[in-house]
Amino acid sequence: MAGLSEIRMQVMWNRLISVVEEQALTLLRTAFSTSVREAGDLSAGVFNPQGLMLAQAVTGTPGHVNTMAEAVLHFLNEIPRDEMFEGDCYVTNDPWKGTGHLHDITMVAPSFKDGQLVAFFACTAHVVDVGGRGFGADGKSVYEEGIQIPIMKFAERGKVNMDLIRLLRANVREPNQVVGDFYSLSACNEVGHRRLIDMMAEVGMADLDDLGEFIFSRSRTATLERIAALPKGSWDNEMVVDGYDEPVKLATVLSVKDGEVNVDFTGTDAPSKWGINCPLIYSKAYACYAVKCVVAPDIPNNSASLEPFTVSSPVNILNAERPAPVSLRHVMGHMVPDLVLGALAKAKPGEIMAEGAAALWNIHISVRPEVGKEGRRSEVLMFNSGGTGARPGLDGLAATAFPSGVHTMPIEATEHTGPIVVWRKELRPDSGGAGRLRGGLGQVIEIAPAEGHEFDFSAMFDRVNHPARGRDGGDDGAAGVVELDDGTKLRPKGWQHVPGGKRLILKAPGGGGFGPAEERDDEARADDRLKGYVTDKT
Repeated sequence: MAGLSEIRMQVMWNRLISVVEEQALTLLRTAFSTSVREAGDLSAGVFNPQGLMLAQAVTGTPGHVNTMAEAVLHFLNEIPRDEMFEGDCYVTNDPWKGTGHLHDITMVAPSFKDGQLVAFFACTAHVVDVGGRGFGADGKSVYEEGIQIPIMKFAERGKVNMDLIRLLRANVREPNQVVGDFYSLSACNEVGHRRLIDMMAEVGMADLDDLGEFIFSRSRTATLERIAALPKGSWDNEMVVDGYDEPVKLATVLSVKDGEVNVDFTGTDAPSKWGINCPLIYSKAYACYAVKCVVAPDIPNNSASLEPFTVSSPVNILNAERPAPVSLRHVMGHMVPDLVLGALAKAKPGEIMAEGAAALWNIHISVRPEVGKEGRRSEVLMFNSGGTGARPGLDGLAATAFPSGVHTMPIEATEHTGPIVVWRKELRPDSGGAGRLRGGLGQVIEIAPAEGHEFDFSAMFDRVNHPARGRDGGDDGAAGVVELDDGTKLRPKGWQHVPGGKRLILKAPGGGGFGPAEERDDEARADDRLKGYVTDKT
């Protein structure tokens, strides 16, 4: 009977994952913003009544999922149980209690069955605009970066808070898109709730207590077994990245002991006066993700499997406190896995991938008609990726978003959102670092305002002055480039202008190589040239 009970529990666990996957797909199907609908910049999950994550959707980013795992507890701390009702939905974009910056909206909804609270559903998505200066690094405090929504009710007993809707419409540039995404997030949680109740009714479950204990006990045990197999000790690593107007040093010490892996960011540079700071909740999300990728990649992500991975830090750029500007927190946050993996490479030599482009090459474009001409205004957000680092047994991946995992929006969808033309989007030859295993290629993107228009754009790029480093003798990847088609060099961060008739050219960085280049197989070299990944110039 015990065996049958375990099999039944495993089936229910799989059913629960399918519930949250449908929850996430609802958000993908109904979202207004291309960052959600096309790129999958979201997360979804189900939590027990104590706010501990039981299961997450596969669809989504580590930064959203792992911060959401902590964020739900903040909601429970601020909304008393006796003020929670069927049909409620709660919301925030608080960077320190949500996912690190104002553009991410997190919604949490209680799930009741027969009047009893049985679960919470939560989801997060990046919206196109939150007012303020817009999505960029130029703010000097979080107060400049957009509207702040404290933890509050989006809906109570099924009735939407229309005062909040009116405030949103008065504070953002794209009110229909933003408000549409709020309703989409709410619908996402509602679908999760309905599917969960259907599942519980079908199998006669009154609550999720036994299933939760089954999930947590097995996840915790499996994770601790993996940690026990690691070498014990401490290893450090440092890396320098572009920053805003001066380089930024990131530092870590990774310590492995019985039952715990700790990542400490002591030695990292102080917070910046620009909006590239990162709240610890987001730095922690990507630090845990990096360790889990190496230690326990096949163990499902939930509160128990995350529990043994801890993060500590003094106040610095990876642990910035309110009211620091944090709009581009993803740039530093996406560097954290390379930082942590560099320390792990000392603990597990020869087994860890090289550094990659890491931070997404996002671009937010604010388009308008040229003076005296007719046209339309629009806010356009576009995701792009450089190459990943080479792996111990495989070349790096070209134009792939690691560690975030988001997709690039299709050109057709991007051009549909505003009057711009993407003239070129192609792999960048010779950008992957040479090595026994070659680094992944970056890409070249060429963007122009449509006829009669001009645009300002928010540059959110890194690895322009500090390219991805190779591992174990591999060469560095190519540095990124930001320029106009006339050769004018532009800054890697900050709002800048592209006049009508000009084109913006982005050359995303490549990943570092792994192992000495002279050890690369002749057949692999020939294949690189045949495919155009490497030219005769190199």
